[in-house]
Amino acid sequence: MSKLFRHATVVTLSTQEGWSIISDGAIWVNDDHIQWVGKDSSIPLSAAYDSEEDLEGAVVTPGLIDCHTHLIYGGDRTEEFEERLKGVSYAEIAHGGGGILSTVRATRASSSEVLLESAKKRLLSLMQEGITTIEIKSGYGLSLDSEATCLRVARQLAIELPVSVRTTCLAAHTIAPEFSGEGGGDSYVEAVCHWLPLLDAEGLLDAVDGFCEEIAFNRQQIRRIFSTAQRLGIPVKLHAEQLSNQHGAELAAEFGALSCDHLEYLDTAGIKAIAKSGTVAVLLPSAFYAIREKQCPPVSDLRAAGVPIALATDHNPGTSPCLSPLLIMNMACILFRMTPEEALRGMTVNAARALGLSDRGKIVTGSRADLAIWPLDHPRELAYGIGQHPQCRLIVGGKEVSL
Repeated sequence: MSKLFRHATVVTLSTQEGWSIISDGAIWVNDDHIQWVGKDSSIPLSAAYDSEEDLEGAVVTPGLIDCHTHLIYGGDRTEEFEERLKGVSYAEIAHGGGGILSTVRATRASSSEVLLESAKKRLLSLMQEGITTIEIKSGYGLSLDSEATCLRVARQLAIELPVSVRTTCLAAHTIAPEFSGEGGGDSYVEAVCHWLPLLDAEGLLDAVDGFCEEIAFNRQQIRRIFSTAQRLGIPVKLHAEQLSNQHGAELAAEFGALSCDHLEYLDTAGIKAIAKSGTVAVLLPSAFYAIREKQCPPVSDLRAAGVPIALATDHNPGTSPCLSPLLIMNMACILFRMTPEEALRGMTVNAARALGLSDRGKIVTGSRADLAIWPLDHPRELAYGIGQHPQCRLIVGGKEVSL
């Protein structure tokens, strides 16, 4: 398909700063990529397209990218939500056998068909607010078979829905119940290192992640997992400095991680390390909000150091049951003092970088034709409204999506 979209407010994000808006702009989409973008008055005379559409000034942004989710799981954790409101901490719930392990039990008890259908509903909700690319982590199986099942479901979602899916193995989410007891953490890490080449051989892995925290895995254990991923040529990323400073960001930077995520307790050394390595800082305001964290990630210091900042929903059943990327953008502005422009960059160009993708996140010639068309006057409105859910239209790979 070749189509020309005319008379649009095109938010290209093509420069390092600023919206880079083309007023009364036009976008020529040819098959799955952007053939040309510019002023409507400058459409090339040689442009050949099958159809055109007048967007009457509507805002067009790159398709949104959710670069950190735990979308596939069984059950829910509403009881824990009540417990936290009564003053029980996230760490206390985890030590008591709840938290991630409660979802592991429910996920293992669910069929792949049930997991697929529930994840599909969640993904459709995200797409209705502009998502065209999503990262989906495993981590609620914690066995080779269950982890593989979740990753296969993620791959199947990309077949059944018009959306790009990147898969991440997060088997190092917490210690599997079968490995509880003294020395269980190291034994479990050894098992994970054995699983990775098997999962990779099946084509299930785009990245490997881990949770470096007192209630999860230490630096030495994460190093073993990252070293295995490195030998396989698989990029890494890390849940780091969410509840305490374990200096995980420095370890991730050493391995050239695509991203470090959460980062509430990131210190100066960690900032310097990821700035040098080019690692993206992925901030997750919904998780910060849901567990009522008091310490904000060091946004101003990250900004000053030139670290690219991405945003994501972190959708999961326990600490971020959020399916609204627009609410995430608003939270980033209100809670973390980011600007609306930074918030949009966080869910487009910087989110793409956090997934190792260079072909999307901007509206420029040659980029993948993933676009969101919004009935708005200015892109700042995306981060401004709370619960307004503007009805966007999605163009994914050059084709309009019916939601």
